[in-house]
Amino acid sequence: MTTPFEPERRRPGLFSRLRASFLTGIVVIAPVSLTIWLIWSIMGWIDGFVLPLVPSRFNPEQYIGINLRGIGVIFFLVFTAFVGWVAKGLIGRSLIRFAESLVERMPVVRSIYSGVKQIAETIFAQSERNFEKACLIQYPRKGIWAIGFISTDARGEVADRAETMGKLISVFVPTTPNPTSGFLLFFPEEDVVELDMSIEDAAKLVISAGLVYPNAKDPTQPAKAA
Repeated sequence: MTTPFEPERRRPGLFSRLRASFLTGIVVIAPVSLTIWLIWSIMGWIDGFVLPLVPSRFNPEQYIGINLRGIGVIFFLVFTAFVGWVAKGLIGRSLIRFAESLVERMPVVRSIYSGVKQIAETIFAQSERNFEKACLIQYPRKGIWAIGFISTDARGEVADRAETMGKLISVFVPTTPNPTSGFLLFFPEEDVVELDMSIEDAAKLVISAGLVYPNAKDPTQPAKAA
């Protein structure tokens, strides 16, 4: 029941409904389309780089007359797996050590090779140790909280020379929206608040700038394991 003083509520017009439907469609289509486009583009880039190096008799295009996108990716994966298998053997390790000894004698090439190798090992090498848990720490000052990832306990000279009475914990504090960059900080154990959310959920929270919480229905509770 409305009173004479209450304004009459208007139903949204046709244009407003169409605009809302269009924006909803964009939200649904854009992530899928961008993902497909990105994968398709990367496959084309790898094909364009790898296929010219493959002998023509091994290229399916010579037999079926159709350029199948993704063939270069398959060749690349097989070749990379073969190189990795050889590198694990005695002969492969000897060849790698010999090649690295030659590179070490080249001033400019040595710096480039060392940097690229460190990046590759950091990104692709399988490590037995990963971030242990997500946590909250007060950073960059007291009263301001940030999400971090617990790495390991501080050891060696860092733990010995730090002016603290208790144990130090190394925490990686990621940046938004790129969580691969950030800061390595060392906090006293009592200043680190461990979270129940998983590493993946905490990363989503950082990437989304606080828009995506682990449990959308009730952010006060951790997300249930699938």
